[in-house]
Amino acid sequence: PGTVTGVDALKGRQAVVVERVDGSGGRIKLAGEIWSARSLDADQSYEPGREVDVVEIEGATAVVM
Repeated sequence: PGTVTGVDALKGRQAVVVERVDGSGGRIKLAGEIWSARSLDADQSYEPGREVDVVEIEGATAVVM
């Protein structure tokens, strides 16, 4: 125990927005790969180049803030 693998290892990581992210979606670069993403706060948006924190992985979508 104590070793975190898979998507759980991505929680808490920083990512860079590559396509505007808001409550309905967008794209980030996370651990060298492009991921679908949405903002944790539906009213918040992030522009390309912005660093965000991954707070959750839901299926193939990263939830960021």
